[in-house]
Amino acid sequence: MEDAGAHPYYPSTAVLPGFVANDMPVAEMLPAFGAIVGAVVGGVYLLAARSRLRLGPADRFAAAWFALCGFLHVAFEGYYIYNRAEIIGQSALFAQLWKEYCLSDSRYLTSDVFTVTIETITVFAWGPLSWLTVFAILSDAPSIRHVLQIVVCTAHLYGVILYYGTNWTEMQFHGVAYSRPEFLYFWVYYIGFNLPWAVVPFGLLYDSYRRINRAFTALQEKEAASKGK
Repeated sequence: MEDAGAHPYYPSTAVLPGFVANDMPVAEMLPAFGAIVGAVVGGVYLLAARSRLRLGPADRFAAAWFALCGFLHVAFEGYYIYNRAEIIGQSALFAQLWKEYCLSDSRYLTSDVFTVTIETITVFAWGPLSWLTVFAILSDAPSIRHVLQIVVCTAHLYGVILYYGTNWTEMQFHGVAYSRPEFLYFWVYYIGFNLPWAVVPFGLLYDSYRRINRAFTALQEKEAASKGK
């Protein structure tokens, strides 16, 4: 066990008692985690591709995307919420992955109030709703699917804004940096790993808007035709 003040995280003044350095190389951690994620996402994509509904590419992508979100929110982020008080001294795969990611945002290791709150909401609300969206896609329930898709995508965008915004505000107004400045930690982990949740939701929201608009247009045309008889 290392000294409470000896750790690689920013800010260097953060007190992290019980810190135990990772003993698994990143070159082993990421492929192991990628294999787990790939099995979940790939499995759902195959279910969508082989569905009797003959789902198109956009629907198959949506099913795979929400499966990814559901897995990360419930399993990975759920692991953090359950173990946040001890994770700094643990050596399980998920614990080491969190400690590696925290080189880009140490707030997770200090049980920052905002971080714990937003992650708790994510685990218990957006994770299950993501899986419900997958179920709605695979069971041909478009009305439920698009309501859930709009809710979850809006939540993701709002969460990303808060996540980046609170970190930026701390840096600008208090001079506190939670991410190490190296390219890997700031640009790959902090920016890159979170960026999809600031991009993909826009496409899915547009998809829901397009389909809902098409459905209402068809309904209005049917009602107009009915009145004209």
